[in-house]
Amino acid sequence: MLAADGHGDKVLKLNDGRIMKLFRRKRLFSSALIYPYGKRFFDNVRHLTKLGIQTVSKAAVYRVPSISRVAVVYQPLPGDSLDDLINNQQFQEKHIQQFAAFLAKLHKLGIYFRSIHLGNVILTPENKLGLIDVSDMKIYRKTLPAGLCARNLQHFCRYPAHVAALFPNAQSKLFVDSYINALNIKEKKKTHYRSALEKQLKRNNLVGN
Repeated sequence: MLAADGHGDKVLKLNDGRIMKLFRRKRLFSSALIYPYGKRFFDNVRHLTKLGIQTVSKAAVYRVPSISRVAVVYQPLPGDSLDDLINNQQFQEKHIQQFAAFLAKLHKLGIYFRSIHLGNVILTPENKLGLIDVSDMKIYRKTLPAGLCARNLQHFCRYPAHVAALFPNAQSKLFVDSYINALNIKEKKKTHYRSALEKQLKRNNLVGN
């Protein structure tokens, strides 16, 4: 068992190395009744793979009526999370640049990952970044607008250790510059996106200039 909560097991490692993630419907009436979280996870894995974003593989969905759960079984993405690098004191400046550029790539592709934080971003043995735990996600057909990109920062900025790693000494320039450069958009739009990101960071009193 890899993770659990007050309702029981959530993530299990099977004997063959695959992972089983169990999803429950949190409320009696919710969108999960029509579109279960397990199915969302499966669909998002498929969409991410098509878009060239590394994630878990060989996912399959199963219903488990005996415990009122939907299960997804998948092959994990090899590597270490960026959160692991922080905990092991291996997180470096290059990882700030790499993560910021990766986040920009997601936004450029129209991917709004609501649960983005450094525990859900994996650095693979090939030195590429990928995503895990991808049920809470929406994929649009075009680049996300600046306001939505900025709002996406709020989630990982809830974690003090992640903020300290990404914005050392409360400085945001390296992160924002790396993000904007990776967006690969016209200069006028760059100014708009930069302003949105900086305002969001300052609004949350997380960083300085």
